[in-house]
Formats: sequence, C-alpha cells, structure tokens
Amino acid sequence: MKFNDKVVDTQQLATLRDFVNVLAKEADLEFDYHFGATVHIDDRQITASHFWDHRFNVQQTGYKTDILLRVLGTLHETSVSEFLRLKKETNRSHMPYFIEQLFTLLEDIRLERLIRRRRPGTKSWFDMRRKAYHHYFETQRQTAITRSYFTDELFCLIYLTLTSESPFETFKSSKSTQNRTLQGIKPLLQRVYESKSTRNVVRIVLEIQEALEEDYSDMINRYFVYPIQHQSELQEERVIEELKRVDPLNNDDEDDTSSDDVINERFQTWHQENENDDENQTFMQFELDQGTKTTMIGDGAHQTEEGDQAMASVQGMSAQTDQSEYEHLEDLDEKKSEQEAGDEQNYGKENANAVVYDRYPEKPSEADDDAYRDLLRTIDPLRRQLSQTIFKALDQKQNAERSHLLTGRLDKKQLLPLSIENESRVFYKNDLESDEIDAVFTLLIDCSASMFNKMEETKTAAILFHEVLKELKIPHNVIGFWEDGFATKENEQPNYFHRVMTFDNALQTNVGPELLQLDAEEDNRDGFTIRVATEELLERTEKDQFLLVFSDGEPSAFNYSENGIIDTNEAVIEARKKGIEVVGVFLGDGEIAEHEAMLMRNIYGREHMLIPDLSELPGSFSGILKRLLLKSI
Repeated sequence: MKFNDKVVDTQQLATLRDFVNVLAKEADLEFDYHFGATVHIDDRQITASHFWDHRFNVQQTGYKTDILLRVLGTLHETSVSEFLRLKKETNRSHMPYFIEQLFTLLEDIRLERLIRRRRPGTKSWFDMRRKAYHHYFETQRQTAITRSYFTDELFCLIYLTLTSESPFETFKSSKSTQNRTLQGIKPLLQRVYESKSTRNVVRIVLEIQEALEEDYSDMINRYFVYPIQHQSELQEERVIEELKRVDPLNNDDEDDTSSDDVINERFQTWHQENENDDENQTFMQFELDQGTKTTMIGDGAHQTEEGDQAMASVQGMSAQTDQSEYEHLEDLDEKKSEQEAGDEQNYGKENANAVVYDRYPEKPSEADDDAYRDLLRTIDPLRRQLSQTIFKALDQKQNAERSHLLTGRLDKKQLLPLSIENESRVFYKNDLESDEIDAVFTLLIDCSASMFNKMEETKTAAILFHEVLKELKIPHNVIGFWEDGFATKENEQPNYFHRVMTFDNALQTNVGPELLQLDAEEDNRDGFTIRVATEELLERTEKDQFLLVFSDGEPSAFNYSENGIIDTNEAVIEARKKGIEVVGVFLGDGEIAEHEAMLMRNIYGREHMLIPDLSELPGSFSGILKRLLLKSI
C-alpha cells in the first residue's frame, strides 16, 4: 500500500490507530492517511494529513496533532448545525475553496486553544506544528506572488498573521493592496482568539467573505479541507453523537398481533434506599435497524450492558435439583454474534469473506521424477554441507558434559581442589540427549501471477528445504497459495492452498516430485494465508515452530490492495506472539528498490531476507535454514 509513492510504516500506523482509539474511547474508529485531517462519519474514520509524510523531523508530532484536533476537538466541540449552515452558504458563493479553508483554519485555532488548556502536555507538539506550517506558508506566499495567485497569497498572509509571534509583523514583498486588505480584515481575524463556539467562527468567516467577494476570486491551491466529511444526512448536534446515532427502522409496517394475546406481568425490584412500588419504570433497550413493530415479547433474553439504565439484583435461596440445568447455556444473541464474528476474530476483518479451498497434487509422472532427480543433483552439494553442519551440532550437543557435580563420574582434573580445598563437586556426567530436533516447519510459497518468471528457482529452494528436513527427520509441509481473482465476489473470496507436501507424508521415501507441480496463478492474500498456517502449526506439539514465506512483493487481492500490508503485518505479529518464528523471503528480479526493501521491513520487521538475484536463492535459503536449525538445537 502506497500513498504518494510512500510505503506505509505499519508500526507507526498501528501506534496512531491505538492513539485514536484511546483518545476517542471508541474501539471501532479507524485511522488512515488522507489529503487532509478529517472525521469521515460514514466510514467511522479519523485521518491525518499527507502534509506530514515527508517532514520526517516533525512527522510523528504532526500526525498526532491532526488526531488531537479531530478527536478531542472536532468530535466534541464543533457544532454540526453551524457547520451545515456554513456549507449551505458556501454553495451560493463564488469562493467555496477559500471559505472552506478559512473555516478549517479558524476552527482549528479555536480547538487548539481548548486542547492546550485542557492538556498542557500537548503545547510543545502544537508549537512544532505551528513552526512547520509557518515555514510552509511563507514559501507558499512567495510562490503565490510569483504566479499572481492573489487569493492564495492572501490566505498565506492570514495564516502568517494569526500564528505570528509578533503583533507587528509586516510583509514587504506583498503588494500594498494586499497589505491594505489584510489590515482591513485583521480585526475580524483577531476575534477568533475570543471565539467560544463554532457559531462565532462561522460568523467571522461569513463577514470576511462579504468583505472580499467583490475584489477576489476563489483560491487555486487547497491546503486544508473541511474537518467533517459525510455522505449521509447529519442529524445530531455533535459529531460524536452522530457516530453513535442509531437510525430508525427502514420499514414502517406494524404487526397486527392483538393485545389480547399478550400476557402483561409486572416485575418489581426493591432496594433499601429506594422503594419504587408506585413508579412505573421500564429498562428495556433495543437497537434495531430493520424489522416489524410488534407487541410480542421475544424468547431471547437481552444481555445487560454498561450503558443500560439500571441494574437489578435478586437474592434468594438455592437448593440441589434433579431437573435440567441451564447454567451453562449461552445467551442466544451472544452465541449468534460469536459465530458471525468467528472468522473475523481468527483471520482478521479484511479476510471475513475469505474461504480456504484445499488442492492436493496429482501423482507425479515419470518426467516429473526425472526432472526432480536432475534438480537433486544441482542442490546436492548444498544439501550435504547443510546436513553435515547440523549433524555435527547435534553430535556436540550429545557429547557435551556437565562438570562440578555432586554425583557422577570422577573428574581427574578436580582431584587437586578435592585435596586442597576439600571441594566436593568433583564429578561429571555426559549429556545423553536425543539426536532428533524437536521442531516443525511450514513453507508458504506465493503463487500469484507475478511469480511466473521466478517459479523454477523457487521450486529448487523448496526441494532443498524438503530434502534437508527429511534427512534430519523434521516434520514439514509446503503450501502454494493464491486467490482466484476471477471467482471472487463481495461475499466470498476463494483462496487456494496447494498442499504439495503435508506433515503426514513429508518424511516418506518417494515424496518430493510433487513440488514441481507448483505454478504461478493469480492474486495473493498473504495475511489470511499466514493466519491459516499459524492455526495449523499451533495444533502441532513440537517445541520450536517455524513459518517461512516466499513472496515477490506486496499482497494484492480483492478489496485488499490498500490494507494488505497492514493486515499481513498484523498476521505476522500475531503468529510471533504465539511462539511461531516467521521469516519472510523477498524474491527480487534484479536490483531491489528502496520501497521494496521498506515493504519487507514493514511486514516482517528484522526477520526477513532480500534476494535480488534468483540464482542465489538456494544458497541464501540454505543459510536461513542453517540459522533456524542451529537455533532449535
């Protein structure tokens, strides 16, 4: 996923998402980068501006101040009705861009003052923000003068005046007419520091518009956008209330159930501090989008929540019963929601509609057997070298001895300490550990269409992987994965797992030529595949579990291009938290570009390898296997 030719830093994005959720106290609010800092009501999303993307010295601070303004400011302090009134006035003006940006600027200044006062720790952040923007608008002012963009120049003058540390700042390079206009509206601008509501800001904006519209046309450039973005009709006064709003039923039909069929019962509660015998209170709560209005009582209990109006407790006596017990039954609504959310919890929200289709290899032909033997001869030196290294390490581990023990074999070298110092720890024991490695491996191979010119070298590396692990008697499997781009639909994305080698047959004698059946197919949904492979590895009992991923680029699948990197990174982090070591191997096609290297770092962190020349793949992969196997030993 790239924005303005920039690969997203997944760790930074995760940090900013957490920052949004903690500040807003809304766990389902999303965060993303956008042209401007906004609250997208329909998408339930907070965005930070691309303005900060390449200002690395203040980048983190810039993103955070954008979030602070929208979450602590716009969500709670901006009046939706006044915002809509301004937009209505804007539609009748010939300066819509100027009005939009002036409102956003003035409203942000008002909100910034509120946040500074309530959260003093943010002052240094906002100071850095102002300094960055002040430098930017000074350069933009010079550009506007050169190009004769008079309204753009005036807007830059407005920003520089409002954020200047000196009340007497002058702009000699601007024409006298611009300075006279600025001086004329300066009293209006300074009222923003006394504004206590969005209404005051809107009034200032409209008065400035009235003063300028006869002499100025609209702006050319766009520096800011409206802080609130929406498609649906807004009904609440505050943005936070709009995000929590529950729409009425889409249909307006009513059930004709007669009230005579309903049994009305009254349930009373009592508390020593408040007897409510003669109060008629109800504490039922429904949140429905569609349905039929009816007087029937549902047969499922409503589970109480933190936001319910009241809680009641019933106290009594209990005794053993021989009737059916229901204490372990789950609430029906909860059980249903768990079933619906199961896939999302297991495989991530981006993969809620992804479905696994297993494919198994056909019986290898004689030609496959011959081709496999040829490739075996090619990788045999690497295989023998790697196997011998591991066997030596195992042998050293077996023959290692523990000394300075109280019991065991007498160590002749310790006789002198025994006679001089009366040292009793003069015995040793040989470690007789198993010569088998308690580990399991999964190799995932990206079979997307872009791998068509890399499959031969990839198969060679997979053969090396299989032959070495088979000789060491280490269980493993090899899976080629892809998504069927032609068969994908909104509610189903078929993901094929070509299981050319399984845990059950990997150590059998004649298994191996099946690896040659791997081929380039279509798309790749890496995050989903890694989660499925993780799930299968966790069912194994081996102490050390390794997951290797061969890929040639960023994930790309149906509705996955924008969030594929983030989802794959989250899948890798989840696997590592569960004790699985994940290593990504990037298969290049010549020189590796900077954004490709950053892509792998953002997905796999430090545990990845870049292979620019595919001829080096078997040798480089041998090094990876050696490191992991020695680590397991």
